[in-house]
Amino acid sequence: MRLAIVVQRYGLAINGGAELHARYIAERLARHAEVEVLTTCAADYVTWRNQLPEGVEQVGGIPVRRFRVKHERDPQVFGRRSERVFQSPHSIGEELDWLDAEGPTSPALIEHLERHAREFDYCLLFSYRYYHAYYGARAAGTRGILVPTAERDEAIGLSIFQPLFRGVRALMYNSPEERAMIQAVSGNQDLPSVVVGVGSEVPRTAEPDRFRQKFDIRGPFAVYVGRVDRNKGCPELFDFFRGYLKDPAGRLSLVLVGNSILPIPEHPRIRHLGFLDDADKFDAMAAADLLVMPSFFESLSMVALEAWALGRPVLANGRCDVLKGQCIRSNAGLYYETYEEFHQALRAIEQNRWLAETLGRNGRQFFREHYDWPVIERKYLDMFAQLSRDPDPRVIDPLPGWLDRRRQNLPPAEAVAAQLPSGACR
Repeated sequence: MRLAIVVQRYGLAINGGAELHARYIAERLARHAEVEVLTTCAADYVTWRNQLPEGVEQVGGIPVRRFRVKHERDPQVFGRRSERVFQSPHSIGEELDWLDAEGPTSPALIEHLERHAREFDYCLLFSYRYYHAYYGARAAGTRGILVPTAERDEAIGLSIFQPLFRGVRALMYNSPEERAMIQAVSGNQDLPSVVVGVGSEVPRTAEPDRFRQKFDIRGPFAVYVGRVDRNKGCPELFDFFRGYLKDPAGRLSLVLVGNSILPIPEHPRIRHLGFLDDADKFDAMAAADLLVMPSFFESLSMVALEAWALGRPVLANGRCDVLKGQCIRSNAGLYYETYEEFHQALRAIEQNRWLAETLGRNGRQFFREHYDWPVIERKYLDMFAQLSRDPDPRVIDPLPGWLDRRRQNLPPAEAVAAQLPSGACR
């Protein structure tokens, strides 16, 4: 069996989001099939600048074929087009212009996939909202399997994506909440699909003492792992944690692991360590009293799963349906919507050792049952077997013609997204 993994950027230095998800899946499926990655020359998700060499290289023993990006992202153009399609009535043409402005736009990648799709049994397309997935699904035809990694934001309300959700061969969802949202917006309940998520390369034994000694961290702390970014809820986390620091009974510090595009508050109990390799990252999580996950938008939180695999409780933003659902289904985390809930949940975990240990044990069990790699691999292999038994001539609706692209008949995407059912799937 030959598989193509199609993703916006790829590499060992890319340590988060759908790109890391795609790399993990590529590496695990390479144990069962011949895998090739098709991606761009971009390394930076903000500019999509061509930084990596065009052509084929080996990454972790897997051939990775890179294609040049046609143009970098212009933040002003992308901002104007986003405002137009998210907030005002508009046309399909304007949505396609938004897709081009978002990037990474790589016609060369799509042309290659059109020519070589038949050489693969299946093409796994990661991240529905990008150029390579939208046009790549058409290029792959009946071989296209979408891993949407969709979040509850305005983009889910764009009309161009509904035919994509209905026309691919199958979908591999990250969570029940993601599946419910996409089915509600597209009516694709009849498509083969499964909630699968992703595993993680969590070490069997992390070394928390090594982390504390290396970074001179002695007291109890909560850890945040990920990009320090407004889109990840970090400004609110900073505000809430500075409020907690005023509690004379609170002893926790906040340790931030990951690259930052925001200023870090200056306080002796807020430490930013920057990007860490996997060994230090897992040591940090094992040393922490809990992981805090403040994001408003997630399709699946890999770091929450990693914390649970290491037996650590999670405190999550309850306004994110996926995070709230993961906490409820695992019985391994608490969630908050207000500062008072954040403060009280933090104190409960800090001051009740039995609660923290019980949440951690539940999390470890939840990870083993649903996200251990043999479970993930089996779900992918079962889907490939199902599709091989049940041929389906389904095709994606053709791209609209010149006149249809210009009709100003589409509602604002944020209005469509606001009408979708919400809440955790219990």
